[in-house]
Amino acid sequence: MQLIGKLDSPFVRRVAITLRLLELDFELKQVSTVSGYDQFKVFNPVVKAPTLVCDDGMVLMDSSLIIDYLEHIADQSLLPDGSAERRRALRLIGLALTACEKVNQVVQERHLRPRELQYEPWAQRVMEQLMAAVSALDSEIARHPFGGILDQASITTAVAWGFMQQNLGEAVLPAAFPALAAHAAWAEQQTVFDETRP
Repeated sequence: MQLIGKLDSPFVRRVAITLRLLELDFELKQVSTVSGYDQFKVFNPVVKAPTLVCDDGMVLMDSSLIIDYLEHIADQSLLPDGSAERRRALRLIGLALTACEKVNQVVQERHLRPRELQYEPWAQRVMEQLMAAVSALDSEIARHPFGGILDQASITTAVAWGFMQQNLGEAVLPAAFPALAAHAAWAEQQTVFDETRP
């Protein structure tokens, strides 16, 4: 299998971490959807990261769908079995992925769109959505810490925090979200995170 995309994408990184934890063989090809657009099209004409090229050549995209496939072929899940625990994990994953999407939107609006075309009320609303997601994550983790477990919620939450710090560290301050920041700091010390550092 080939995983296509750069590890500075939280969506690519969560898949790479999952592949390693499930002990599945893969080749990482770090190709940008921006600067390597034409090169990426060779693997996937849709140019969406992450892209997984399966051994038979079939192309899968979207990190959650790729992870579902990986867990199926590994016959192992990184989600809890219990109904309540699984529902909580899915909520945390949803919050973390939403935070990542909102970071992308803020970066695109403030750093990629020409200044004269930026619409500040929209950017402020996106920031408000981001902060709501981060606040909810921090509150959930403060109430129910992961306890040193690397499951899919734990992975995605830590990867999302790293992405926020990389792109909006001046706005999403660790002191304001201590439980989330502490969890991410612990996760980044784990071997699988070190092996997939952007």
